Amino acid sequence: MITESDLVQQFTIVVNHSFPQLGECLRHCYIKVIQSSWKKHCDRSLPYIGIYCPDSMIAILKEQKDVLKDVAQHLGLAEVVCINASRLLRDPQSKLKDAHPRLWLELHWMLTQEQEHLL
Repeated sequence: MITESDLVQQFTIVVNHSFPQLGECLRHCYIKVIQSSWKKHCDRSLPYIGIYCPDSMIAILKEQKDVLKDVAQHLGLAEVVCINASRLLRDPQSKLKDAHPRLWLELHWMLTQEQEHLL
């Protein structure tokens, strides 16, 4: 059975190999497979790629969203969603810290690494 981490790894390998500049941008992002069902009574879950990225990368990734979506669809994923991690962590209404503390810490670490890279 293919795990979510295997899907993320395959996604990044394909992007790095086919689009090296875009792959370089993904190095500064946190990529996660997210399971979602569109209807509450629907048993089938639609997995998609969530790319949590810093403010400085969001515009680049949104420009290349069609490329990212094609790669995701070839891997059997429904969609690619780019999420501004900087804005998410600054949002006072966000429940991310309580609901998903590990993801919250990973995003903080990613943003710290991105800031060190810019210095």
